[in-house]
Amino acid sequence: MPGGRLTQQERQQIALGLADGLAYAEIARRLDRPTSTVTREVMRNGGPTAYRADLAHRATERRAHRRRQAAPRGAEAPPQGYGRDPEAVRAYQETLTTVFMQSGTPHMMARVMACLTISDAGSLTASELVQRLQVSPASVSKAIAFLEGQDLVRRERDERRRERYVVDDEVMYQAMMASVRSTAQVAETARQGVGVLGPGSPAGARLENTARFLDFVAESLARAAEQAREILHTKPGTRADGPAASR
Repeated sequence: MPGGRLTQQERQQIALGLADGLAYAEIARRLDRPTSTVTREVMRNGGPTAYRADLAHRATERRAHRRRQAAPRGAEAPPQGYGRDPEAVRAYQETLTTVFMQSGTPHMMARVMACLTISDAGSLTASELVQRLQVSPASVSKAIAFLEGQDLVRRERDERRRERYVVDDEVMYQAMMASVRSTAQVAETARQGVGVLGPGSPAGARLENTARFLDFVAESLARAAEQAREILHTKPGTRADGPAASR
């Protein structure tokens, strides 16, 4: 399997594959590349409907040029512990960003979320995010505001009174519960529509079934989140096999 950066010819093949309606996995197979490489390439360059090979290639060259310029300042790659390969960490961060984007998180918000997630402390200051991501303070501020609204990050102050943005175990639980509340709200709104459109009408029946479906999903998700919550506090390599794990 070839390694290294995608060539311009490979990007043209990706564009042709997208135009033919091929799945990422099939395009990757034809290129003899990992599916994640193709997915990341498309998602960071406009998505499947707006991807253009020439624009993507130029954008990649610009990013590489910016990284080379930033390298002497040590801004791109923070010191790595635990014997990590900095290049592997960078590639994984891009992959995680792509996954967040596929789940519906906007690009900059996904980058900030990935950066916070892979930090050992689980928290970074605005200046640290600016330095690591090489973006403007305004971009970080906007991303944090969005993530806070989704209950994906929280703010706290450290011993130096600096504001830090935190993603931790409880944040992920709270984010799941926020999703439960959002789903329940959609269910309630659908149920209100039954009264407006009439329970005997096709539209009313559709909304009633939608409300019942979403009620079930929200209840199941909330129950699963409560049951699995302790996993967030379990050390790797151990299992919660006791009664609490099976409630």
